[in-house]
Amino acid sequence: MGAVSDTVLTEAPILAYAVRNGFRESAHRASVVALGPGGEVLLSRGAADSPTFPRSSNKPIQALAMVRHGLDLPPRLLALACASHSGEAFHLDGVREILASAGVTEADLQNTPDYPVDPAEHDRAIAAGRPRSSLFQNCSGKHAAMLATCRINGWDATTYRDPAHPLQIAMAATVEDLAGEPVAATAVDGCGAPVMAVTLTGLARAFGRLAAAAPGMPEARIADAMRSHPEYVGGTGRDVTALMRGTPGAIAKDGAEAVYAVGLADGGGIALKVADGGQRARPVILAAVMAALGGESTAYDILRDGPILGHGEPVGAVLAVDL
Repeated sequence: MGAVSDTVLTEAPILAYAVRNGFRESAHRASVVALGPGGEVLLSRGAADSPTFPRSSNKPIQALAMVRHGLDLPPRLLALACASHSGEAFHLDGVREILASAGVTEADLQNTPDYPVDPAEHDRAIAAGRPRSSLFQNCSGKHAAMLATCRINGWDATTYRDPAHPLQIAMAATVEDLAGEPVAATAVDGCGAPVMAVTLTGLARAFGRLAAAAPGMPEARIADAMRSHPEYVGGTGRDVTALMRGTPGAIAKDGAEAVYAVGLADGGGIALKVADGGQRARPVILAAVMAALGGESTAYDILRDGPILGHGEPVGAVLAVDL
């Protein structure tokens, strides 16, 4: 685990404000980059060439590593391998399918037990007296797929989270391949699996390559699965699901600590990181970037929906600056 420059945080300009009754109450700093189909920089703010942890935005790239090493799932379950799912019934059923296909059980999952992300499912689990579980936790699709990949390759399935495990070595190599740069640091993600740091530019490049991959390539399998089943990547009411539904040809993945990555059908890519890690400005800033590039999407209203409440009623909003 190496030291990483924090310029992606310290050099981040203000890209959004929380405005209450016309008064700027808070500010959100962010770094962002948008690349064209040839890798040219179309827009850059902050320190796009400094490493950061993409967190769950790395999942589609990690899923690609698994496909390259023999993972063969139907599209909806492959989308679930890329997911930070909400814990809805169809998500949990999908994770069980992946586990069953590999001959393993929920007891073999090593991701951190938690309750579902979806508020209704969260409350329902607690009301039913159900404890936190690895199945509920939003990374269970990825972890189930990792177990399945280990079984396919004859790798030890009890140590699959170890950075020295063949699976994690393959994932790091795939991140480097798609990002076009070396992994700058490795740490433990919230779910317990390794997370690899790359620059925002590298992350945007990787997503552009996934989105524009030629038919039949493993990269295209990932992108097509995400496009055809965006509800498995996020869930009901999630902005990442709405973004993929509303933007022709796009793939997208949100991440903890306010990371967002988007791949566009023409091979362009966008990656951003909100410096304070707060999620409320993340979709708002992304919508501003996409609009500044001239992109069309029916999801803009959902992405920009960041109300500020007073006595339970909207009295303002999180608003992006002009880019």
